[in-house]
Amino acid sequence: MSDQSRHDAWAEGENYDAYMGRWSRQIAPGFLDWFDAPPGLDWLEVGCGTGALSGAILAKAAPRSLQAIDPSAGFVARARETHADARADFTVGDARALALPDASRDAIVSGLVLNFVPDRPGALAEMARVARPEGRIGFYVWDYPGGGVEFMRAFWTAAAALDPEARTLSEDVRFPFCTPEALASLAREAGLAAVESAEITVSTVFRDFEDFWTPFTLGTGPAPGYCVGLAPAARARLRERLEADLPRQADGSIHLAARAWAIRGRAS
Repeated sequence: MSDQSRHDAWAEGENYDAYMGRWSRQIAPGFLDWFDAPPGLDWLEVGCGTGALSGAILAKAAPRSLQAIDPSAGFVARARETHADARADFTVGDARALALPDASRDAIVSGLVLNFVPDRPGALAEMARVARPEGRIGFYVWDYPGGGVEFMRAFWTAAAALDPEARTLSEDVRFPFCTPEALASLAREAGLAAVESAEITVSTVFRDFEDFWTPFTLGTGPAPGYCVGLAPAARARLRERLEADLPRQADGSIHLAARAWAIRGRAS
């Protein structure tokens, strides 16, 4: 594990849902609207997490079947529990070595995960291998370098003000390739044709500061992993700084935004 990724804890599905899953569920339908796949297809989802995109596929895309994989057994268990649907099969798997035959899926998607895959070209090549001729392939990731996930940027800005080392752990430093140009180039290098990109934005509204802060104390994800690793006094200082800095509405709620970049193409 690299020093930068030492806080990437991906095990507890319920904790992930409290931190990122609720926003993942919001952005998935917008991606599917843009992905524009017809009904009746055999789908593969690479990196299904706790099932945010899976649920949207089952609800909106009328798939014939959905095979969904993720390396985290905890996430797969959560997805199975949440989406009990005869069309869907959730299994533990590796994006870099898909346990599926060549040319066996019509639509292959990946939501908010590709930046965490060590071998991104290899994962996209595997997706292209599994796609049927002219099959649809698409993925999306948060706009980390552009500060598109405002609540995450607020956390790391406050953390770095108190601990300069935290700057090296933030997603914008770790994932500078999460731009539409770099992602589209990655897709073309993997052999995808007719590559297009789009911006997808959702609102992230927190009821109050506790609703904002509590997910960072649960340990699932890079920022929460960093947060729970702090000494109690340092964690208290970070909380105080965030509580002082975050903008509030009259009712105490915190209104921020989250932006993702989406890519789609065709298997050649």
